[in-house]
Amino acid sequence: MSRPLAVVCVSGGMDSSVTAAIAGAEHRLAFLHANYGQRTQARELACFRQLADHFQAEHTLVVDFSGLKAIGGSSLTDESVPVREGEPVEGVVPTSYVPFRNAHLLSAATSWGEVLGAVAIYVGAVWEDSSGYPDCRPEFYRAFEEAIRLGTRPETRIEIRTPVISLTTGEIVRRGVALGVPFDKTWSCYQEQDSACAVCESCRLRLRGFAEAGERDPLPYRAGPGSGA
Repeated sequence: MSRPLAVVCVSGGMDSSVTAAIAGAEHRLAFLHANYGQRTQARELACFRQLADHFQAEHTLVVDFSGLKAIGGSSLTDESVPVREGEPVEGVVPTSYVPFRNAHLLSAATSWGEVLGAVAIYVGAVWEDSSGYPDCRPEFYRAFEEAIRLGTRPETRIEIRTPVISLTTGEIVRRGVALGVPFDKTWSCYQEQDSACAVCESCRLRLRGFAEAGERDPLPYRAGPGSGA
């Protein structure tokens, strides 16, 4: 009997790649990626395509949310807003938050998943050890799952699964290593596309995670591979 299909939201980053590996243990895979005018759009898209090949995704879809760049309000999409450097500040929504982005992503995943007959949507959201985006909270995904139930065909049954949402970044790295995730095919930096900056919030989180896991980050950084200095 064929395994059920799952849509996996894959940004090209570390968290979504580990989520994809977890999903692939039980499901056939459909990989969804969003271009929304982010600073590192080209590198993220390239990583998405490499990860889709690595995990042998049966279907791939790239959606265009360029309206989010026009809306602005985020350092990822608005060049007049500087990317924040340093560690995330607890209780403060960072400038890299793209207003309600994950709702757009989940809507597209639901539309596609309903057509494909998917039983689940996997999202690599992290809340416990993250930058604190409001649309990464567990209750947000519970609410959206109810919206899916109310807004799709009666026979549609799609769950939202967030397997890394309560993990620390170090735990995510360890899980990824155990699952054979190709971290060299991922990208986390918010502002550079060739050598990671090592100073933005996302780079800091990534480097901290690899250090906690006792592993070497394979990405190139401006001060040397995995150095963060």
